[in-house]
Amino acid sequence: MITQPSWLRQLAVILPNRCLMCHQQITSKQSGICPVCLNACLYQAPICLGCGREMQLQVSYCGECQRYNKLKVVAPCSYHDGLGHWVGQIKYQAQFSVIEVMVDAMICRLHFLIELGFVQMPQAIIAVPLHPKRLRQRGFNQAWLIAQSLAQKLELPLLDDVLIRQINTSSQAGLSGTMRRKNLLDAFTLVAEVNQQRIAIVDDVVTTGTTVSEIARLFNKQHIETQVWCLARAEAPGLN
Repeated sequence: MITQPSWLRQLAVILPNRCLMCHQQITSKQSGICPVCLNACLYQAPICLGCGREMQLQVSYCGECQRYNKLKVVAPCSYHDGLGHWVGQIKYQAQFSVIEVMVDAMICRLHFLIELGFVQMPQAIIAVPLHPKRLRQRGFNQAWLIAQSLAQKLELPLLDDVLIRQINTSSQAGLSGTMRRKNLLDAFTLVAEVNQQRIAIVDDVVTTGTTVSEIARLFNKQHIETQVWCLARAEAPGLN
């Protein structure tokens, strides 16, 4: 976890709280992105929980995903509709100011889907882990920071010591679906017993779902139900 230097915290108090998108001053306690910009970028139509495609009716899966019983992905927005850039800035520029507002949006989306009966509240949360070498290079795991915030707000345990990334895989960006699956084969392993029956796997962005599916496979072998939470869904048609 990264902590800001004291001078940065003091500066944040002095400077106006402005929206990163429209640059207008934010008068509420919310930071990073103002309510107007946030709401404009959230999902406005029914979305398939399997592939992220827009649908006409609010059901959990589109016809294609029903055939394959895909993982359910809970996300408040598409990566391509405005907020994706700022979610990416968490990872690439350590822009942590958007985490809290995006987490709140994710929680609202979660409660909406629970009310519809599409998902259940999990009993624990687990972040997609980084390989130790990658963690040392970056200095933080953005998935863990997001998961920590979710765990605190939802009062759920965050399982830190049950899953590791044992292979330092190359970047998934630019790879086809087949190459992504090959790249991640046996990359993760469970190193401790999990007593919960339902868990949520947390990542910053889900594209093809290859990473989270590989992790879910390990838990499913132990008859543990999984769902995926992320801040944005990057639909990737054509990857196979």
